[in-house]
Amino acid sequence: MSEERKPVLEVKDLGIDFGGLTAVNDLNMKVYPCEIDGLIGPNGAGKTTVFNMLTKVYQPSRGEIYLDGMNMAKMTPVDASKAGIARTFQNIRLFSGISVKDNVKCGMHNSIGYSNFDAVLRTPKFRKEEARADEEAMELLKIFHLEDKADMTAGNLPYGAQRRLEIARAMATHPKLLLLDEPAAGMNPQETEDLMAMIREVRDHFQIAILLIEHDMKLVMGICENITVLNFGMLLAQGTPAEIQSNPEVIKAYIGD
Repeated sequence: MSEERKPVLEVKDLGIDFGGLTAVNDLNMKVYPCEIDGLIGPNGAGKTTVFNMLTKVYQPSRGEIYLDGMNMAKMTPVDASKAGIARTFQNIRLFSGISVKDNVKCGMHNSIGYSNFDAVLRTPKFRKEEARADEEAMELLKIFHLEDKADMTAGNLPYGAQRRLEIARAMATHPKLLLLDEPAAGMNPQETEDLMAMIREVRDHFQIAILLIEHDMKLVMGICENITVLNFGMLLAQGTPAEIQSNPEVIKAYIGD
């Protein structure tokens, strides 16, 4: 008898209130290793709020979050990053004034092994760690087809390349779960096609789980294995792309009566 597959992320009865307003309530969800899953819903459904709870930017009012079976209840955002959750944002948040390579190196804060003392004095330990970080950054940039732009100022990259760089920086934290918040926002159809291929490549190369928020239904239906639908902060539906596309409640939420 095969061992039951364990989720990398499990959310139980998750909810959050802001004053008298319930933004998310009674959310249950699982994401399994090496899956690409979607979190969708109309504007204001609570999707980014869920991401903020998963990364502990917001502390849930109730419910539980488990990462690889570990309860995240007492974690801070720094703890969540170290535990293995990385994210990108709907609005690109690069360090636009520094180089592409240095942006990726900023994501290595979980693994850099030198102290401020080492950095100030440029000790052998500092030089060794910086050389390792440079090498790892270049390896990541190659995966994201940005190696020839390593020394370019990040803010000068084309829009699609900035999106790729933001994901590369997230991967520098060595996550178990990657959260992508509207990665196709602002992209043209060809850039979106390229993004879909890149997301699959990231999943396959790093063997990680990916959960994405996206309004581009062609991307969601074309890449996700399972989809969770929110509406007004409540779970509306869960299932495969085919099941979600044919669900009358989902159609009603998006199109109306």
